[in-house]
Amino acid sequence: MTAPTITPAGLPFHPLRDSATMLRRNLKRMLRYPSMTVLLVGMPVVFLLLFVYVFGGTMGAGLGGSGGRADYVNYVVPAILLMTVTSVVQGTAISIAMDMTEGIVARFRTMHIARVSVLTGHVVGSVIQAMIGLSAVTGVALLVGFRPEADLAGWLLTAGFLAVVTFAFVWLAVALGLVSKTVEVASNAPMPLILLPFLSSGFVPTDSMPAGLAWVAEHQPFTPVIETLRSLLMGTPVGNNGWIALGWCAVIALGGYLWSKKLYNREY
Repeated sequence: MTAPTITPAGLPFHPLRDSATMLRRNLKRMLRYPSMTVLLVGMPVVFLLLFVYVFGGTMGAGLGGSGGRADYVNYVVPAILLMTVTSVVQGTAISIAMDMTEGIVARFRTMHIARVSVLTGHVVGSVIQAMIGLSAVTGVALLVGFRPEADLAGWLLTAGFLAVVTFAFVWLAVALGLVSKTVEVASNAPMPLILLPFLSSGFVPTDSMPAGLAWVAEHQPFTPVIETLRSLLMGTPVGNNGWIALGWCAVIALGGYLWSKKLYNREY
């Protein structure tokens, strides 16, 4: 257990206890405004239905096998799961910006709490919200024909990997929320994270793209993440994609954390 930090006044901070309190605050806000969670989950579901029922028959024909919609839904679901994570990331940036602009952080400054607990509550709360959203999107995917071949270990690895990916991108979202001066800016700041899955192997194989675009798709972080998810869910070898994806997650998480810490301490 983390030892309390002693303040100059001799009063101890309890980071774990304070972080748990801030987590409860964020979970209560999530329960109070369930429409936000529904909205964040709704966009990936709409894209899932669009790509499966509108484009699935045509795009599935180029994947090999029997082709058609049944093959394509198995191919596209990992990208949709990642889009669920990026949707939650956008909500995190907005929540952080709201706290910073509406005065609640100024009130926290007057309270005897560990300053790190405010951001920790947001991060853990967002990871929980993402896992709920991912469960809902996976349920819809199963209803529209998604047929993964993963065993219990594969599902557990998938859940753990998604938690790691979410944790990394949420810390980046925290930094984007802190650097934004308004809620409107914060809602647009994570937009590249929402668009990048479309420039990856999530919806079509990279070898079907023009050479320049294929190079971008193969060297951006979303492609190894999606390929790792695809392998875990379909029971195929992960190969080097898993290590590359974890490497990207480590870089993004560390960069987001350090950037967030610098911005928050400056504002605090």
